[in-house]
Amino acid sequence: MTDVAVVGASGYIGGELLRLLLGHPRVRLSAATSTRYAGRRLDSVHPNLRDQTDLTFSEPERLADHDVVFLAASRTAAMALVPRLLDRAKCLVDLSPDFRLRDPDTYADHYGTPHTAPELLDRFVPGLPESHRTDLASADAVSVPGCMATAAILALRPLVPLAAPGALVTVDGRIGSSGSGVGATQVNLHAERSGVMRLFAPAGHRHEAEITQTTGLAVRMSATGVEAVRGAQVVCRVPLARPCREAELRRRYLDCYRDEPFVRVVAQRRGLYRLPEPKILTGSNFCDVGFAVDDRTGAVVAVAALDNLVKGGAGNAVQCLNIRMGWPESTGLGFAGLHPI
Repeated sequence: MTDVAVVGASGYIGGELLRLLLGHPRVRLSAATSTRYAGRRLDSVHPNLRDQTDLTFSEPERLADHDVVFLAASRTAAMALVPRLLDRAKCLVDLSPDFRLRDPDTYADHYGTPHTAPELLDRFVPGLPESHRTDLASADAVSVPGCMATAAILALRPLVPLAAPGALVTVDGRIGSSGSGVGATQVNLHAERSGVMRLFAPAGHRHEAEITQTTGLAVRMSATGVEAVRGAQVVCRVPLARPCREAELRRRYLDCYRDEPFVRVVAQRRGLYRLPEPKILTGSNFCDVGFAVDDRTGAVVAVAALDNLVKGGAGNAVQCLNIRMGWPESTGLGFAGLHPI
């Protein structure tokens, strides 16, 4: 059994990591850290884990050596923790934003603070199996991308060769309240959030840099908070170098994702769920991608949906673990989602 630990295990992403790792047949979860809840049982914070484990939260400073450590810390906190954690594990999987971007100046531009460990940036492999599977197989440090960045990258990937040179791609993201994390401020109280569609990033969302880094496309992104608790959806508009018929686009998407265990092409003419919808992906590690053609302009509207806490976070991290260990990628990730919900 592979020995694993979760640092920063009391948040929503940390809780999803615990849920998935406790159900994983090839790992032993032996530590979960939290400064605030040290000494308390995991299920006192994550009630869905009742009767699943007797483990208690431990202090981060007492973390021993493990085969794999998952880090679910907040932005900037990870920069301070990573140098020490790299010595505590054979493989470190970081779910914070701090090591996603290769260029420290780009990080400073998008996050408003200097990167304090720029010498470690090149050590991290992007935790996106669909584009970095080969590198993940031997990685000792993995940086899992953001939830809406993952959705946008997977939506856009088949279109990169078709995009008009120098074209500006727009990405409109929508996300549920869990995307704000457990430390959300007054703006995310139920009384303030319920019933609203809050455009919290009308321009310049931080995921722009991640999407551009992976796809090479010039991207401008906005994001809106919606009524849902879980789920993220992106709608991307891509100007093409030449007109493409729907049949060609469908073939490109199917060819691109034919062998991917967690990406499904959803672009149907009939039915209740004709394009990707996050609601039916709740709890699953799937990302559904689809498209529509704007016949007036020749542009393509690419759509993707996922559970922001699973394929957009913890599930993607576990999928990377499976690749790193040489296990089948779907190990411990077989949940299909719920309908109706």
